[in-house]
Amino acid sequence: MDAYNPRTVEEVFRDFKGRRAGMIKALTTDVGEFFQQCDPEKENLCLYGFPSEQWEVNLPAEEVPPELPEPALGINFARDGMQERDWVSLVAVHSDAWLLSVAFHFGARFGFYKTDRERLFNMINDLPTIFEVVTGAAKKHTKEKSSVSNHSSKKSKSKQGSEAQTKYSKAVPSQDEVDDGIEEEDEDEHGEALCGACGENYAGDEFWICCDICEKWFHGKCVKITPARAEHIKQYKCPLCSGNKSAWPS
Repeated sequence: MDAYNPRTVEEVFRDFKGRRAGMIKALTTDVGEFFQQCDPEKENLCLYGFPSEQWEVNLPAEEVPPELPEPALGINFARDGMQERDWVSLVAVHSDAWLLSVAFHFGARFGFYKTDRERLFNMINDLPTIFEVVTGAAKKHTKEKSSVSNHSSKKSKSKQGSEAQTKYSKAVPSQDEVDDGIEEEDEDEHGEALCGACGENYAGDEFWICCDICEKWFHGKCVKITPARAEHIKQYKCPLCSGNKSAWPS
């Protein structure tokens, strides 16, 4: 484990975001490599996220008690006993719990008062959980927004000037509707779409595509789809739904 010790609310939050980004990467863009490393024949393994936005599958720390709270042990043992998507979702749930425990471990260690703990929680709670990013749960909560697809298409067309972008941007919000990764309804019934691969927000002038099966949104660059290629796709299936892991960027 790294020896980085954040001491302020802002530093703990940056630490949280870095670890979260690394674990999201393991469970989305690097899921093939993550799956291979979680060999059930090995000992109890844990998924670690680091402030540097990197991840690692490794044995738990030897010291007792450890420097930081430990992630869920033995995630590799269940790998072949359930559907891969269900297993990844289960790891995501335990990863969310670990991230919170690490953040509030720092808060306790450095004497955060009630107001600091509340502010830290609110900053964390403004981000979607790893589980929501991996499963698209946040998007499913707002499926009714599809009823305003024509209005959204016109908005995206003015942003991109592309028929392909219009076709695959029926629920993408404008930049001023984005608020640190939270998905919520507004007056126009638009909410934020989060990339199912990297977990990041929509940004202006980015090509964006939606899976017709799971209804997750993806940056085109994250799933190797260009606007020109999208023009010839009648029904888009993301790498998870198509089972094509090679479609994730290396």
